[in-house]
Amino acid sequence: MKQVGSLVFWAFVVVTSILLFPFALLIWAVTAPFGRRRVALHRFTCFWASLYTWFNPVWDVKIDGRENIEPGKTYMLVANHLSLLDILVLFRLFRDFKWVSKAEIFKVPVVGWNMSLNRYIPLKRGDRDSVVEMMENCRQTLGQGSSIMMFPEGTRSKTSEMRAFKTGAFELARQAEVPVVPIVIRGTSDALPKHGFVLQGRHHISVTVLPAVPVTEVTAMDTESLTAHTRQLIIDEQERFSAEARQGS
Repeated sequence: MKQVGSLVFWAFVVVTSILLFPFALLIWAVTAPFGRRRVALHRFTCFWASLYTWFNPVWDVKIDGRENIEPGKTYMLVANHLSLLDILVLFRLFRDFKWVSKAEIFKVPVVGWNMSLNRYIPLKRGDRDSVVEMMENCRQTLGQGSSIMMFPEGTRSKTSEMRAFKTGAFELARQAEVPVVPIVIRGTSDALPKHGFVLQGRHHISVTVLPAVPVTEVTAMDTESLTAHTRQLIIDEQERFSAEARQGS
């Protein structure tokens, strides 16, 4: 039954992507001459990606703390990374940001093309030149007023325990003098594990946007301290949520 449901879901993803990409292309063509930040296209992409959790009856997605990302302000957004589904649920924030994503995804037909139109930022893992280019692209993007969304673990965790955070996002935040917003994702690894494409039945998924680490604190800490501080904020929220869940059970 899971295999059948998964086949239907991925077929829906493929068909809707093919049908919606022309609309994305039209939005890009109309807005590109005067909207280089691609805000309208990104908002449409948020809608496109959200379809896959809105209409999936086995995923109950809850978003808390969206108000901590104020429209019109620029942030470094960082989240823990558990599953491919993290990307879909973070689009449901409906806030302006640019993804930093694996370069390979940009080569995927339709989806990758749309990422390029949005001016999301590619990164080749393990390629130092690509890292340097990514950092420069992020600096320019932040300078233009668009937030950046990154997974500082670099890749999805194999367990419920977070991996160590890489420092790039936090170095950028200090250089650009923008607040850092920690985001906590839960439940996606149970719904769709790291390896495989079979959906795992009914699951509760939540995204909690924590209050921003203000610029005064970002610039007062060195990069390593800011990295550790932000990671600890996410851990503390995970532990608080777990404690409340145990008390309620």
